Amino acid sequence: MSSTRSARSEGRRAEILRAALEVIAERGYRGASLAAVAERVGLTQQGLLHHFPSKEALLVAVLAERDQWDAVPDSRWRLDLLGSLVEYNAMRPGVVQTFSALLGESVTDGHPARAFFTERYAGVREAMTRVLRQEYGERLPGGLTPERAAPLLVAVMDGLQYQWLLDPDEVDMPEAFRDFLGLLGAER
Repeated sequence: MSSTRSARSEGRRAEILRAALEVIAERGYRGASLAAVAERVGLTQQGLLHHFPSKEALLVAVLAERDQWDAVPDSRWRLDLLGSLVEYNAMRPGVVQTFSALLGESVTDGHPARAFFTERYAGVREAMTRVLRQEYGERLPGGLTPERAAPLLVAVMDGLQYQWLLDPDEVDMPEAFRDFLGLLGAER
């Protein structure tokens, strides 16, 4: 009986996380309320608080869940997989919109996701440094070290997401990323 209850609770948590992702995408973190998320899944706000004790806890859980969708062991990242990730993101604008909105909001002092994104980006830069070193060794064709190029690679990926969200008919995110990889000297 306990495993059935646990499975039901996990299912409900997953449903709440999806609803929170939708509400945050629509309204931004500051405009999203626990009441709106609870209503979307047919719970009271108290029922929602049983699963997530605060709005901040829900936000961090949404971000962690989103990262799990894209999880690839660090040892398996390659430049061509980054291109595939960009293509995959182009098929899920709601997720990209939520991530981008939260990222933008998180740069303000006191935002509950600031620590999450700070830690996440430190890890992403390290992973991209390893990818670039694996592909090019200690110097990229333009002369940059992998450590210097990694933040630029991450900036291109995130910057393309913002441009694509604002004008998807004009910005072909996967194609633009392939063009960037060509500038790095990677095969297209």
